[in-house]
Amino acid sequence: MPWPSRKRDKGAAADKKEPDAKIAKTEEETPDKEGEEKTTKPPAGSSKSGWKNWKKTKESDAGGEESKITYCHWLLKSEPESRLEKGVDVKFSIDDLKAQPNQTTFWDGVRNYQARNFLRAMKLGQQAFFYHSNCKEPGIVGIVKIVKEAYPDHTQFDQKDPHYDSTSRKENPKWSMVDVQFVRMTKRFIPLSEIKAHHLAHKADGGPLKNMMLFMRQRLSIQPLTQEEFDFVLGLEEEKPH
Repeated sequence: MPWPSRKRDKGAAADKKEPDAKIAKTEEETPDKEGEEKTTKPPAGSSKSGWKNWKKTKESDAGGEESKITYCHWLLKSEPESRLEKGVDVKFSIDDLKAQPNQTTFWDGVRNYQARNFLRAMKLGQQAFFYHSNCKEPGIVGIVKIVKEAYPDHTQFDQKDPHYDSTSRKENPKWSMVDVQFVRMTKRFIPLSEIKAHHLAHKADGGPLKNMMLFMRQRLSIQPLTQEEFDFVLGLEEEKPH
């Protein structure tokens, strides 16, 4: 029997470490379009390996400057601590994913149009960070990959499910989900506080995390990452925690 619906977006709370979050939930179907930050300066902050990965990626681009941001990786938020929603525990940690058959499950319960559109944009084989959210210390704990592209989320039609949507019709479903599979744990836990420190430094001096959606759209449980953002954050696992 599959796990109860646990990945959510509608009314998603900002992480407890981010009490000042002011981003309202969005119901618009048009994805954000933000210009890519161009910089030749090393980003501020102490991430040496992260900067090397980012610099290497930039130097290998044969096509020159891009006219728009290209997202090819993702960040998926899920709650590792028990919390009841309409009588159902929505807890789902990376350990819960590892315990699934084939270490694979569907990523259901997304009820935000922008996040849904991101789900629909995911391609087979793309990787994503598994992010523990709405807990004592939020942050990145592992990596998963997309093993099935978007298809209708069955929980929207289940009246017993906390994410049931009476306005959705089977002939034209509103909500989608993808299947994800565990790849590996990150070499260490990468906390939100550490990522935020680099984001703030890059915002001031330039760098790959300047426009990271984790801080621009805090309430979205499905977030896209550029190659540069993914490489920089992944490089942090090689460093000692601050």
